[in-house]
Order: sequence, then structure tokens, then C-alpha cells
Amino acid sequence: MTIIDIPTRPDLKPAWRVLFDGYTTFYKRTLTDEVAEAVWGWILDPAHELEGVLALEEETPVGLAHFRRQPRPAVGRDMGYLDDLFVSPDARAKGTGRALLAHVAQVGRTRGWGVVRWTTADDNYRARSLYDQVAAKTAWNLYEMSLEA
Repeated sequence: MTIIDIPTRPDLKPAWRVLFDGYTTFYKRTLTDEVAEAVWGWILDPAHELEGVLALEEETPVGLAHFRRQPRPAVGRDMGYLDDLFVSPDARAKGTGRALLAHVAQVGRTRGWGVVRWTTADDNYRARSLYDQVAAKTAWNLYEMSLEA
């Protein structure tokens, strides 16, 4: 398995889109072309904080991770935030998710991040079994304040 930075292979956009569609479908959302184009643009823009990587199995993308730097004022240093992690159903239980998490962790270590955080659905049992092996579940509850009318 190989993990690549998406900007090094923009030709993989169609495969990335299939994976991102799978991610949004899992969370019961519809990925519109407009949103997909915005996210793709962010990933390719070196000035934007969002980064993306793909897991390749024999040159076929089978997983993705979107992550970014996030300030952590309480400790005066940056941390990483993993926005999205998805592995295609036929590539699960083969170490793909673990490899993507390890890649993001390595990026964080080289950048001096103290931690990488993420959220997942409470009923995402399969992913949570992996997360429980590589990270500690915190006691925090996630709140979301809508700013749209």
C-alpha cells in the first residue's frame, strides 16, 4: 500500500470523487458537484489549510484522508484535525485505515503537532474499533451551532 499526497496526482480526481461520495453517503449526506469542486480546489491550493491523501493498492485508490492544521490555544501549539477518513468497502480489514492514520500522524510529528483529533458517528462501530486501538476516546461532546438561516 502506498499513501500519496493528492496534489501529486490530480489525475486521480475521479477516483477521489468516488471515495468522497462513499464517505458522504455513509454519513447520510449528498455530495454535490459544487461541494466536491470546492473541496478538490482546497486540496490542490497550497495556500489552503486542507490537505488530502489517497491510499493506493496497486495504483488503485482505495482510501482517503482529509486533514488540516488547527491551532490549540490552551497549550500554545498546533494540532492536527482529521476531517474525513474513508476506505472503500472492498479494501476494509486490510490495514488501509490504519495506514492512513499512521500517515497523518507522521505528518503531524514532522510539523510538531501535539495531537491529531477527529470525530466519528457513535454508531460507526467498525471504524471505532480501529480508533480504539490507535487513539484515546476523549470525554468531550461535540456541539454544532448552525449559522445558516
